Amino acid sequence: MDLKLSGKRALVTGASQGMGKACAMELALLGCQVVIVARGEQKLSQTVAELEKLSPQGHSYLVVDLSDRKSVEQIKGGFDILVNNSGGPPGGLIAEAKEEDFEAAFHKHLFPYIAITQKCIPDMKKKKFGRIINIISSSVKQPIPFLGVSNTVRWSVAAWAKTLAGELGPFGITVNSVLPGSIHTDRLQQNMEAEAARRHISFEEVVAERIKTIPAGRIGEPREFGAVVAFLATPAASFVNGVALCVDGGQTTCL
Repeated sequence: MDLKLSGKRALVTGASQGMGKACAMELALLGCQVVIVARGEQKLSQTVAELEKLSPQGHSYLVVDLSDRKSVEQIKGGFDILVNNSGGPPGGLIAEAKEEDFEAAFHKHLFPYIAITQKCIPDMKKKKFGRIINIISSSVKQPIPFLGVSNTVRWSVAAWAKTLAGELGPFGITVNSVLPGSIHTDRLQQNMEAEAARRHISFEEVVAERIKTIPAGRIGEPREFGAVVAFLATPAASFVNGVALCVDGGQTTCL
């Protein structure tokens, strides 16, 4: 099985922490030179230092705000692997969401994903190799209560990715989406804290209830998620295209 990524360049957005950082780490371990993107330079610098210590390949970073189109313009092509990732919008009932809430979500997720991907496609076509991997959410399979705006924009990303997979497949480029369930991240912590406050129960009760819905019997770790993303970036995954893959310990109940 060919899992080597030596000589490949990867761009990972939202990579200064959480699942994005875990993806960058796993790609580096497979020999990839990684460029990470996020808004906070201090965290980016610390993460690059960790990457270099883990697997020195001249990793670097770009300070980019994905919700700012001018900021996104800093990103150029020249990558073999692109991991599109960004933090989700705030929770809330979809019936109470304002138009500007949806607009902000699309400007932070779908629109920058499209812009960055279009910059990377020409070089991928020339090389006849490319991996575009979108980090979305298990809500693509099963809507998550109280995350109405997130559910909406995540589904739009999934539809865009599936369409793109058909267009780019003939060029040796795969486009796949990876759908995290309950993974130990700051966002999961915040969502569960908000749920506890909304329902007037303890945070520990929310965690216990969540774990009961996961056949694996626990919350997932970012490194477990990152390993799946890294595999999809390898030559071994060359015939995997257009999938939306849940990494959730069996939590999603639909096929």
